[in-house]
Amino acid sequence: MYDCTQPDSRAAGLTAAFTALRGGKLVVLPTDTVYGLGCDAFDGVGVTSLLRAKNRGRDMPVPVLVGSWQTIDGLVFAVSNQARNLVEAFWPGALSLVVQQAPSLSWDLGDARGTVMLRMPMHPVALELLREVGPMAVSSANVSGELPATTAALAREQLGSSVSVYLEGGPCAASVPSTIVDVTGECPLVLREGAISTAAIAEVLGVSAMDLLVR
Repeated sequence: MYDCTQPDSRAAGLTAAFTALRGGKLVVLPTDTVYGLGCDAFDGVGVTSLLRAKNRGRDMPVPVLVGSWQTIDGLVFAVSNQARNLVEAFWPGALSLVVQQAPSLSWDLGDARGTVMLRMPMHPVALELLREVGPMAVSSANVSGELPATTAALAREQLGSSVSVYLEGGPCAASVPSTIVDVTGECPLVLREGAISTAAIAEVLGVSAMDLLVR
């Protein structure tokens, strides 16, 4: 457990996290929504360990966090104007986009059927980690069915020794999950309304909020 609110222990924690992730281990990290449980997105062993730690099946694929806007271009088959507008409006922040992944990607995040959910978090510790390691497979830091953790200490109560490094960044500023928008089709759909309202999404896209509801 490393206290990332203090400069010295933050530096030590990030170094330990880099090493753990490169070795296929799991790390708990703070984000702007809830704490995340993560591994290198391209490490199949790490993803398997993540699913096992959460007691979660492959039928619930793991989302991916990125450290910059530009990363999306290498992960997505084609970035639509609508997706680009949402990225520019809400990243970094609490917006997750479901997109068609690039067919050349050599990762296995679960039974994703050619799609991936991407987000760029607004948290300095998470961003520093992502910019060093690259895309990370990250799910909420809790056992499936239990409440998501809002501190690293609460995550450790659930996940224990299955995680190699815990980065404590203090309580989450907002324990509301991200809003999920599916942009794989012609018309974007809000799959889950979270920290960003459907109305705000609709305003950026220039459509009615009703047009974004799952039908």
